[in-house]
Amino acid sequence: MDTIVLNPDNTFFKKFDSLTPGLYSFKHEPEYQYVYFDKNDSLMVRINSQDFDESIIFCGRGDEKNNFLMELFLKNEHDKNVMFNVFDEEVAQFTTKIDSSYQSKKKFYDTKKEKIEWNNDFDQYAKGMLDFYHYSKKELYPVVHNMRSGENIEKKLPSNFYDYRKDIDFNHKEFTNFSPFVRYLSNMMNNLSANEKWSDRSPVDRAFLTNSKKLQIADSIFKNEKIKNTILDNIAFTYLLEDQNIINNKKFLEQYHSLSTDKNQHNEIKKIGDAIQSLKENNPLPNANLVTLSNKVVSIKSQINKKTVIFFWTKNLESHFVAAHKRVLDLQKRHPDYDFISVCVDDNQAKWQSLLKNYKFDGIREYRVQNFEDVKNNWVVNKIHRTMIINADGTIKNAFVSLFDVKFETNLK
Repeated sequence: MDTIVLNPDNTFFKKFDSLTPGLYSFKHEPEYQYVYFDKNDSLMVRINSQDFDESIIFCGRGDEKNNFLMELFLKNEHDKNVMFNVFDEEVAQFTTKIDSSYQSKKKFYDTKKEKIEWNNDFDQYAKGMLDFYHYSKKELYPVVHNMRSGENIEKKLPSNFYDYRKDIDFNHKEFTNFSPFVRYLSNMMNNLSANEKWSDRSPVDRAFLTNSKKLQIADSIFKNEKIKNTILDNIAFTYLLEDQNIINNKKFLEQYHSLSTDKNQHNEIKKIGDAIQSLKENNPLPNANLVTLSNKVVSIKSQINKKTVIFFWTKNLESHFVAAHKRVLDLQKRHPDYDFISVCVDDNQAKWQSLLKNYKFDGIREYRVQNFEDVKNNWVVNKIHRTMIINADGTIKNAFVSLFDVKFETNLK
């Protein structure tokens, strides 16, 4: 609806005179949260962008229900951190622990609902945030348990383990972009599309079969056209950014186009498909402008003089930033025939320079993107773990690898 610029004192004010009641999101990229407006609500919000989620406090008429949403969100985040090992448990212990966690938050929900007396429209989001997080754990359980232990726990699950699915309205249009619901759908489809029979297939073929199955599932579950198209788009975006097999991509896109009715979104999917095609092996790396530490703009083509590894990072994930640089320092020792170029995807020159001053990463050439949209579109950088390996002549050796892949160094030989 709008972009709100900060005043010199870091405050902002925007008045909406006729806002339709309902759920809205507000963003400070890459983070976002929700705010719910009732008729006659008058809200103010305090946000510290350096500690986004934990800092948000609402005040004014309508504040109680919004502060409840934030508290429940933070309870789910805390639960996520302490429940990590619960997926290793056997079925009975797993169920006991997640049910106990759910009942604790359900009690909190019931108390607040009785006190605040919110309306049914708000309640669908409040209850959804409570329930879908719990359901996601159950969908994740067999997949994560199998990954960690190698055990197929599905055969031990009680017959009523997924009974809650019968009560979910998958075609509820209000939930189309509600992240707890969208995350649940993603987890459910990952669970339903898992197939042990594909374990002997190559990772590339397994990814194609799995995501093809997801398209079929989405087509069978969703009758609401808008929701179905949104889910199909999500599956397509995710798949095209993971699997870069030309033949599989073509088959996948044909299936996607046959199911989706959103012709405009087809163009977006096609753009990603075309960009991926341009990044295949031996193609020249599409040009992009980068900014040096001295604030000079240079083209990537002018910076490649020998075999090169290009990796990405952001100040919002400082742990990844440090880990990636340490990994590269180690690789430099074994591969002196390579240049290593670090590309920060943030747009603030001063903060970028300040962060790098706190570390000593000798030998790594540091740059920042001049325009992230160009880099995102031309190099398909939608995941910060992406790494590209470029030949000395500026052509692509492998544009879709990860520094942290155990087999990464095989690409450097």
